[in-house]
Amino acid sequence: MKKLSGVITALPTPFLENGALDADALKKFVDFQIENGVSALLPVGTTGESPTLSHDEHAEVIRIVVDRAAERVPVICGTGSNSTAEAVALTKQAADDGAAYSLQVTPYYNKPSQEGLFRHFSAVADASPIPVILYNIAGRTGRNIETETVARLAEHPNIIGIKEASGSLSQVTEVICAVPEDFIVFSGDDGLTLPIIAVGGDGVISVASNIIPQAMVEMTAAALSGDFETARKYNRKYHALFKNLFIDTNPIPVKYALSKTGRMKEVYRLPLCPMNASCKAALDAVLKETEVI
Repeated sequence: MKKLSGVITALPTPFLENGALDADALKKFVDFQIENGVSALLPVGTTGESPTLSHDEHAEVIRIVVDRAAERVPVICGTGSNSTAEAVALTKQAADDGAAYSLQVTPYYNKPSQEGLFRHFSAVADASPIPVILYNIAGRTGRNIETETVARLAEHPNIIGIKEASGSLSQVTEVICAVPEDFIVFSGDDGLTLPIIAVGGDGVISVASNIIPQAMVEMTAAALSGDFETARKYNRKYHALFKNLFIDTNPIPVKYALSKTGRMKEVYRLPLCPMNASCKAALDAVLKETEVI
């Protein structure tokens, strides 16, 4: 299997005004992303509001994205849980529905030890029909996957990489130095894409690529080819956008931005809700400055 690299878009889940899944908008958005050159698509992750999707909706979103992608790009599905049994069940279902990879978030709320994390991810990988990518985001889960644990997990033949959203370039560097060269390391933060690639990373699982897919693809491709002069120009232009897409909890800002471009409605499921007026004004200013709107 070809090694994943480049830009993987973490897709929002579009909803209709009544809160139901907007399948038509999702299909069109899959086309938009693929036409702009992204390497893969990631539905039902954090950006996809997975905590408020029912299991049936979770599977439906995956089926829509897989069917619409039609093997033009691989589909990586968020199938993690703080219950190992549930993570296994979601992963098997996603594989049955055509997912190429599973993204496994650190179990949240119950805060397992490092040994618990090792056993959890190992059990999921043992049972998974598709390769597993770890997802480290302690700011949401309350637990960091320590480098030693990542290195142990990298020995598992079905665990092929990690999305690193710790926000620590030092930690990402330690991980890259501790794992085999064919182990994939993706930035989980748009703003850290360039430095992570510079120390050996393979690309980014991106929120910003929902808004500027072509620019993210070009920036990342330049960095991966060693053309950091070009990559820095893109990074400078869009740095404020990277920052302001997290002016409120993800995916609230990116959904608002997509509503401004007409690609999906600004509809969330509680407990998420629209940003306040000052945040909208700040994001509007950046969207205009970067010629998104």
